[in-house]
Amino acid sequence: MPYEPGSTQCRVLIDCKGQIESMLLTLSRLDDTAAIREQLIDVHHQLEALHNQARRAASQV
Repeated sequence: MPYEPGSTQCRVLIDCKGQIESMLLTLSRLDDTAAIREQLIDVHHQLEALHNQARRAASQV
């Protein structure tokens, strides 16, 4: 995921999404982690939605 400068909120969300992506890669090496990875993907999607909201709000300013 490329870095995009912006508000503190956007930077935090980008960092959190990156950490989840790292966890997904690491967990993919272990057996029996599919349920955990699915939960992490759901959280990643929630963070992406928040990030999209923050970007829209910033573009309206």
